[in-house]
Amino acid sequence: MNYSVQFGSLWPSIRVSLLSEQKYGALINNFSDADRVSRELELLNAVDFIYESQKAARHMQGDSPVERVRGEETVPQETHREQLSVEQTQMPSSLSTSISPNIKCYTFSKGDVSRFPPARPDALGTLGYYLLDAASLLPVLALNVQPGDLVLDLCAAPGGKTLALLQTGCCRHLAANDISASRSNRLHRVLCSYIPKDISADVRITSWDGRKWGELEGDTYNRVLVDVPCTTDRHSVMEEDNNIFSQMRMKERQMLPMLQVQLLLAGLLAARPGGEVVYSTCSLSQLQNEYVVERAVEVAETEYNINVHVEDLSYFRRLFQDTFSFFADCRLGELVLPHLTANFGPMYFCRLRREQ
Repeated sequence: MNYSVQFGSLWPSIRVSLLSEQKYGALINNFSDADRVSRELELLNAVDFIYESQKAARHMQGDSPVERVRGEETVPQETHREQLSVEQTQMPSSLSTSISPNIKCYTFSKGDVSRFPPARPDALGTLGYYLLDAASLLPVLALNVQPGDLVLDLCAAPGGKTLALLQTGCCRHLAANDISASRSNRLHRVLCSYIPKDISADVRITSWDGRKWGELEGDTYNRVLVDVPCTTDRHSVMEEDNNIFSQMRMKERQMLPMLQVQLLLAGLLAARPGGEVVYSTCSLSQLQNEYVVERAVEVAETEYNINVHVEDLSYFRRLFQDTFSFFADCRLGELVLPHLTANFGPMYFCRLRREQ
């Protein structure tokens, strides 16, 4: 009932997609024989959607303004929200400097519901690719990790985004945290299957309360990923056991936005001035997406005297339109909607820059 109001005529399509088989991408492990693995995936008629999107963009007028697809009526009116509104910008002239580098992910084309076979270990036992919802890479790409960056993954388990961050080859040090010790152990097992020991030595896995990270390591990181616990909508429509939408978990569900605000604030406090933070969820809910961003920015300014700029990522919609279905009316950040021809997501992501 809630989402039918939020999405209107789009909801029936979103709903049937959530109830249908999810589509996956194959994240290439650069620490394996990546060229061989890529060739094998190409024989399945899969393509590296990141490379293909960048190649297509280079053939477009990269310096032309991005088309305005959001109506003027969606621009917030309050003074506080006027500070959050983002100007429509140009497609970055150099895409290689606007998204995290070296990440390769193979997907099947729109409408192709083929599935990838399980990854096989090489002679050293290293797996060649990691299967995940390809939309979950968009927050990592938006983080725009650069060589030598100190990176924090505040809610890291089960490990897909952490693994993608390491594929960039740019992390001088990566702190991967999850409050759950069992989930942190799962993260450790994932990294052991994909990452050489000399690389994993640069990764610190912890099980601290992420809400306290600003007190533990404030003003430290160049890049912070805050992929928060959420209602995990696709999982919730498919699984009855321990479903977060059940009556028994109503209070927990109602408290989620507050937890999400606290985690995003901790990420902003952990970032050094000039650093960037990406907030992401796998929920369709405005309460867990745009409203969390607005509230966290407001609290950062009023209680911590930290100015935060919400950055425009609308060029992501243009860049990856051939792979994902984006929601056109997201006020802040971007939202990938499940669609039968491109059944990824939901995935919300928003990039914030802590001002100097």
